Amino acid sequence: MTYRSMLVAMDTDPGNASRVDIAIALAKAFDAHLIGLAAVAAVDTQGLQAAAALYDYVSRGAEEATAEALTTAHHFHTRCEAAALPSFEASTDRLPAPDSLADHAACADLVILSQPDPASADHRQQLADLERVLLACARPVLLIPCTRSEPVHMRHVLLAWDGSRQSIRAMTDALPMLRRAESVVLVHWRSETDERFPLQRLASVRQWLAFQGVDAELRDEVTALPIGDALLNFAVDRGADLIVMGAYGHARWSEKLFGGVSQTLLRSMTVPVLMSH
Repeated sequence: MTYRSMLVAMDTDPGNASRVDIAIALAKAFDAHLIGLAAVAAVDTQGLQAAAALYDYVSRGAEEATAEALTTAHHFHTRCEAAALPSFEASTDRLPAPDSLADHAACADLVILSQPDPASADHRQQLADLERVLLACARPVLLIPCTRSEPVHMRHVLLAWDGSRQSIRAMTDALPMLRRAESVVLVHWRSETDERFPLQRLASVRQWLAFQGVDAELRDEVTALPIGDALLNFAVDRGADLIVMGAYGHARWSEKLFGGVSQTLLRSMTVPVLMSH
């Protein structure tokens, strides 16, 4: 198993150039075909009442959005050529970005997106759109921190495990990266009042990883912190280059109500995170 095709989202955000460069480097590392996808931005019609004014505004806005997407795709093509990437294509789509990404992901092995920038004026909407993609996407999503410009490293990988279907899928989806890592640590966190000891199950998971060519260290961590915070602290302490985890392992209303690990990582990631739902 490896990544033969990758899909990177393209837009007009300041981090687009860095995200594309990171995707190009990753595609080169895996000898993968790279697809750059630019969704045509929706036209905001809020506050427009007159039909004639609405028609003119929407027509002009649609033309500008289409031209913008085509320009973004052209820039992607130019960057790929300059990097001597052997196989790539640029595509535009009129579907809303979350729907477009989820739809096109079916034809890629890995989707590359960016963490929404907390300083952005529409951060809340960007976060909601990203959650839609994560929940609908049939492929693993590699999230790049919004402040990152250097390539993704896979030397030291933190594999977060909670026994859920999502964490099993993330572990499987990440195998091409795990096989390249110098070290992999398989970690389970539990609260101080949780008396379950998952080491036997973790040992079975470690054996499965060994069958796949991955040697992993086991850690059963007891913490008083929220799991998301404990995970981030552990990643810093261990110098992790990459975090692998399941996305939204609980019902989404539960994540919203109690605050979930997924949301903590989406807001506060410091290294790239591979998520699968």
